[in-house]
Amino acid sequence: MPNKPAPHVLVLFGATGDLAARKLFPGLYRLALAKRLPDQLAVIGSGRRSPGTDDEFRDQVRQALKEFVGDVDESVAGPLLERIRFVASSAEDGTELAEAVHEAEDRLALDSGQTVGDVQRLLYLSVPPQAVEPMVGMLAREGLDLRSRLVAEKPFGTDLASARELDAVLSEAFDEPQIFRIDHFIGKEAVQNLLALRFANGLFEPAWNRHSIESVQIDVPEKLTVKGRGNFYEGTGCLRDMVTTHLCQLLGFVAMEDPHAFREGAIRAAKAAAFAAVRPLDPERVVFGQYDGYREEPDVAADSEVETYVAIEAWIDNDRWRGVPFYLRTGKALAAGRRTITIRFIDPRHRWLQPADPGSAQPNELVIELSDDAHIEIEVRAKRPGPGMALTEGVFRLDLACDAPDAGPLEAYERLLLDVMNGDRTLFTSAREVERLWEICQPVLEHLPAVESYPQGSWGPESALELPVGGWRLGRDQSA
Repeated sequence: MPNKPAPHVLVLFGATGDLAARKLFPGLYRLALAKRLPDQLAVIGSGRRSPGTDDEFRDQVRQALKEFVGDVDESVAGPLLERIRFVASSAEDGTELAEAVHEAEDRLALDSGQTVGDVQRLLYLSVPPQAVEPMVGMLAREGLDLRSRLVAEKPFGTDLASARELDAVLSEAFDEPQIFRIDHFIGKEAVQNLLALRFANGLFEPAWNRHSIESVQIDVPEKLTVKGRGNFYEGTGCLRDMVTTHLCQLLGFVAMEDPHAFREGAIRAAKAAAFAAVRPLDPERVVFGQYDGYREEPDVAADSEVETYVAIEAWIDNDRWRGVPFYLRTGKALAAGRRTITIRFIDPRHRWLQPADPGSAQPNELVIELSDDAHIEIEVRAKRPGPGMALTEGVFRLDLACDAPDAGPLEAYERLLLDVMNGDRTLFTSAREVERLWEICQPVLEHLPAVESYPQGSWGPESALELPVGGWRLGRDQSA
């Protein structure tokens, strides 16, 4: 039986929104199914507009579980839903919410036989960036910042100046150890497995440098359009939504030095050192794209120049990575939905060993798929059976889900919610990381590349396809 967190009151702002329906409530259900939630837990959804009675709100949550979980165990869902209620609040008035929190704390303390001070508050801000400052002000006025942990969703600002302003706002009400800046990509099992793959295997660690690696690709294409999120994308764009957060965090995990321990200080220090060595981006080596039909989406300007696609060449100026290009790509309405890291090794080029089909030969590649069914492939060359010494290509494959069937992996939001409840900030982003990533991207924000159009279902603008030497792995054969 896993150790359970202390009693908790979870206040979820934006409880009727898309993120809560798709990720947060399903995450709570799966944690309950795995018996990982606190025995004493109250969940208070909040927002300006009430969805009706508590029972009507619970019905809404139940529908979300059916849609995004599938078969729901009623013996688990029923007791969880009984712990959930909705209390309206706004940046101007949080009186009723504060009363509900105090009432829930008193009840949980009584049920657990502990004091009110032993009940932890978890405040989850699933709200637009412009709503963060007034909401934090309300929390401070109502005293809800005391004894609390605050979860803040990306984007963390829209540029370097706004990121610093946001940090100042948060710091007025919360101490840094109370703040959990969530980037759910870091919570993925496969991302954490990057560290194990590299540092636990003598096969890879000695070769994880510029002497063996030709290039690195971090590729997160999406098939989905911005349907239903036009207003958000018009104010954010792909660079702010994906690159300064998810893709740069993946770069940090690939590029970091040995952290020597899996704990907050060690992981953060290793990432910070890697980010400090990343060269500010050259706008000439950045491609912006916009899929055909984006301007017809609801809430999108008819003449919008917002990018729905970004491809980037990045460089890390340290002894390990100097001269190795990192290529980052993401976008909407592309040919496939994948999360792939490709480590391309330098071709030894022994002329007496030739592939049977020289035109199709590729260098050795380590391919790490970061999907929920995570797996790792290593593409190698071997002798082709028969006379002569012609080469053929083969693949080693490690299927993490099948090879460790009883391991009990957690989906990213499940893992991170549990970490917040336990006060573990190892997989959360520091204020300094956020600031440094904006510094890296700031040249592009100051000199925006021209937006190039691309057809839906393609791999993006032609100029982006030519960015990496040898092309992108995904789409190499016009297939995923």
